[in-house]
Amino acid sequence: MFIDVHCHLDYYVDEKIKKIVEKAKKANVNIIITNGTNKKSNRKSLELAEKYKEVNVALGLYPLEALQLSEKEINDELKFIENNKNKITAVGEVGLDFKETEEKEKQVQVFKKIIHLAQKIDKPLIIHSRKAEKEVIEILEEARAKKVIMHCFSGKKSLIERIKQNNWSMSIPANVKFSEHFQMAVKILPIENLLCETDSPFLSPFKQQSEKPNNEPANVVESYKKIAEIKGLTLKQTEKLIEKNYEKLFSD
Repeated sequence: MFIDVHCHLDYYVDEKIKKIVEKAKKANVNIIITNGTNKKSNRKSLELAEKYKEVNVALGLYPLEALQLSEKEINDELKFIENNKNKITAVGEVGLDFKETEEKEKQVQVFKKIIHLAQKIDKPLIIHSRKAEKEVIEILEEARAKKVIMHCFSGKKSLIERIKQNNWSMSIPANVKFSEHFQMAVKILPIENLLCETDSPFLSPFKQQSEKPNNEPANVVESYKKIAEIKGLTLKQTEKLIEKNYEKLFSD
């Protein structure tokens, strides 16, 4: 089976979600992890995981969303995540974003709290690191984080090597089909460190649609195809190896 470890099903209207899940099933995408980003998104994501057996859930606080919250609101949401630890697969989408704001200190404080929570409840972290790739790696290393998935990691080659040294995972989005950066990452990282994602509704693997939010989990197959091509494997071999990676990370 194929697995999409990172998407945002809560971005779609309810009547479309059913069709999206059905289309994914037809494409043999049998595990879809929808990632929460704020209070509303986390609750919607939990609801979807209860409704569709193919949908698993990661609960998190997107770094820019966390900036809008008081310390009490942040702590309350982290407590909500902890209270739902038996219903979730991972903690995500979390991390740092230095592209959109100069406010770094609060982001770092919240991120450290979230890492501690994920370690406490023994769940993998699904990490956002836009324009903060080096800082994210340093904080995770300092915390001795083990179960880490770098989502859409755009850092340079030396930082991808650090991911490899730490034996973390990197989820490769379906737009690897045309993205030279993600193709480079696939070449650097061993197959054992790779997972696949869509980040849907964003990052369509079809170039003419890539700027519009119209991607979906069924398209994760495109990520598998490109990884297979780069690694010189069959699609079936790639599918099995990545399923093994998923099982090791999420069931250990």
